[in-house]
Amino acid sequence: MLISETFYSLQGEGELTGVPSFFIRTSGCNLRCAWCDTPYASWKPEGVERGFATLVSEAKLHPGRHVVLTGGEPMLAPDLPTLAAALRAEGFHITIETAGTVAPPAGLACDLASISPKLANSTPSPETAGAGWTARHEATRRRPDVLRAWIDAGFGYQLKFVASAPADLDEIAATVAEIGRPVPAAKILVMPEARTVETMRERAAWLGEACKARGWRYAHRLHVELYGNRRGV
Repeated sequence: MLISETFYSLQGEGELTGVPSFFIRTSGCNLRCAWCDTPYASWKPEGVERGFATLVSEAKLHPGRHVVLTGGEPMLAPDLPTLAAALRAEGFHITIETAGTVAPPAGLACDLASISPKLANSTPSPETAGAGWTARHEATRRRPDVLRAWIDAGFGYQLKFVASAPADLDEIAATVAEIGRPVPAAKILVMPEARTVETMRERAAWLGEACKARGWRYAHRLHVELYGNRRGV
């Protein structure tokens, strides 16, 4: 598998925020988010080929029993189900972080599907990404059928959105409605789009109040708060 990086840290986002976790980041993505904070796994994918056995052995070096399979888009990796099965055999809790554009295969080992549907605020400009990628991103980012497949698969799940302006909240509500499943409000997590602590705190002021009003879960980004916007954390 082409792996961009591995590291042991605290989960910074979602329901398991603060849980010590071993991260395996695959390289390659079918989207080009304007605010992507891991361009080395998407915009300019880089990495080295790693075997399942070495990845599992590295995970076992750490006391934490949670593994996060992330990207890029990990569901593009053909061998991801095999890696997930190998980790499950060792007793790890497995979180898969996905944009929800690729449906899960039958039998996938997954304890928490951390699904992050992309809003219009993610679409890059033609000047930044090129007209081809702008059109491709916009055509790919919204897949209610795939989101429905993830929820119907029976995994634990969370829907994790990135908001940069109050107008994004109506799009979040529309995206959830399109799924056509009764998603509990507590499963809808909304994070402020931010690469700095200052921006995150500024947006948290209005976003926290908006989440209270809608019954959604405000989701801070612990890794940005603790370590800043840098690699391997």
